[in-house]
Amino acid sequence: MARTTTTTGPAGIARTLRESFAGPVHLPGDAAYDEARSGWNLRIDHRPLTVAEATGPDDVRAAVVAAREHALPFAVQATGHGTLVPADGGLLLTTRRMAEVRVDPYRRVARVGPGARWSEVIAAAALYGLAPLSGTPSVGVTGYTLGGGTGWLSRRHGYAADGLLRADLVTAEGEHVTADADHHADLFWALRGGGGNFGAVTALEVRLHAVGRVYAGVSLYDAGRAAETLARYRDWADGEPDELNTAVMLMRMPDAPAVPEPVRGRPVLAVRVFHLGGYEEAEPRLRPLLEAAGTPLLDGFRAMTFAEAGVTIAGPTAPPMAVRQHIDLFRDLPGAVLEALPDAAFGGSPGPAVEVRHWGGAMARPAPDAGPVGHRDVPFSVIATAPYGAGGTGHGDADERSRVDASVDGLAGRLRPYATGGTFLNFLTDPARTRTAYTPEDHARLSRIKRTWDPDDVFRPGHHIPPE
Repeated sequence: MARTTTTTGPAGIARTLRESFAGPVHLPGDAAYDEARSGWNLRIDHRPLTVAEATGPDDVRAAVVAAREHALPFAVQATGHGTLVPADGGLLLTTRRMAEVRVDPYRRVARVGPGARWSEVIAAAALYGLAPLSGTPSVGVTGYTLGGGTGWLSRRHGYAADGLLRADLVTAEGEHVTADADHHADLFWALRGGGGNFGAVTALEVRLHAVGRVYAGVSLYDAGRAAETLARYRDWADGEPDELNTAVMLMRMPDAPAVPEPVRGRPVLAVRVFHLGGYEEAEPRLRPLLEAAGTPLLDGFRAMTFAEAGVTIAGPTAPPMAVRQHIDLFRDLPGAVLEALPDAAFGGSPGPAVEVRHWGGAMARPAPDAGPVGHRDVPFSVIATAPYGAGGTGHGDADERSRVDASVDGLAGRLRPYATGGTFLNFLTDPARTRTAYTPEDHARLSRIKRTWDPDDVFRPGHHIPPE
C-alpha cells in the first residue's frame, strides 16, 4: 500500500473511518472526545484529530488504512501506562473495547485482546490454578509484553516476552498477519521485546504456569536501617533462588488517614517479597536480609493466592497520574551508589521513591531463539519515581515540577558513573534513550526488521525504532 501525501481535517478522516469502522469515532468537541483520548499517564495530553475505539481486528485494520490514506500520524493506546509521546494531529486508536480473555487450561495458554489488563487474565487463569507472567494487575497486557515484561514469576519463568507464543497483528500494509515460531520468525523475534514498532496487535497468546499459594507482601521498617539493609541485599542477592522475587525500596509515606499510624508521614525502608512456596521455605532464605532490616514497623508478609499477591504488592490501583521516572542498570552496587539512595529518598522534599531490584534467574538464561529483551546478564536496577503535583495529579506549578526534576536528575547524576548505561524498555520514560534498552546487535537487527515490515515508518510509538 502506497502512503499518500495529502491530508484532510477531522471530518474527512472521520468520513473515511465510518465507511468501514464499527466502533465509535470521536472528533475534537465531541462529548466523549476527552474521555476517549485520556490515558493513565497524565504527563501526556493527547490532542489527536480523531480518536477511534476499535471493537475488533477489522476496526484495527480500517484505522491503519485510514491513517495511511490521509497521511496522519498513527498511535495505539490501551491503558496509556506506556504512552510517552502525544498523538497530536494524528489518529489515536484505542483498544479498550478489545479486552476479551480466553483460557485454554489444557494447553496452559491465554488468548488475550489488545485492550485487556493483567487483572483480567489473572482472574480468568486462577479458575484453573494457573497464572501469567504478569506484573502490576492494572497494567495492559500488550504494551507490557511487547516491551519485555518483568513480573513476580519472571525469576522462575523468564520475561513475559519469553512467554509470548503467538501474535495476531495488522501490518503497515493493512494486512492481517500471525507471527509465531513457525510463521514470520523475524517478526516474531522482534515483537518479543521490540515494543509497538512492527504492527498493531489484535490478539496475543501467552503461556500460563501452575501456581499454588505463595508467600508474599511488603513489610515496612525504620529508615535508619536503610544503609545496612541495602548492603546486605547486594551481598545476599547473589544466592537468591529462582523461587524468590525481591526488591528493597526507600520512600516517604503519605501523611494521610488511610496510611497506618506507625508509618504515616514518615520515611521508611520497604522490603518486597514474592516466593513460590510457603513460609517454611521462605523464612530461612529471607532471614539474613530481614535481620538487617530489623523489627518491622508494619509486617505485610503472609501466605496468599497469586491474585492476592498481585494486589497486595502493587497496592491499590493507582489513579491516572503524572510521574517522573528514571532507571539505571548495575553489575554491582558499590558504596557510592548505596550512599546516594537514602540521600535522594530521605534528604529533601520532594524526594523520589527509590527501588533496588534484583533480576537474574530465568531472565538471565534465555532460550537460543529469545527475543531482543536487552541486558539479561545485568543483575541490579535502581528505579527512582517522583509524582508531579499532589498525588501525581500533574497540577503542581512550574517551580514544583522543577524541584521534582531536580531531585531525580540529581540522583541520576550521582549514579551515572557506576551504571552500565543500559535500561529496560517497560520502565524507561525517556524516548531519547530507547536505543539503550538493547544491545547494539539487537537494535541493528530490529532496524532491519522494521525496514522489512514498516519501511514507511507508520508505527512510531514513544520508544521508536526507525527502519534501517
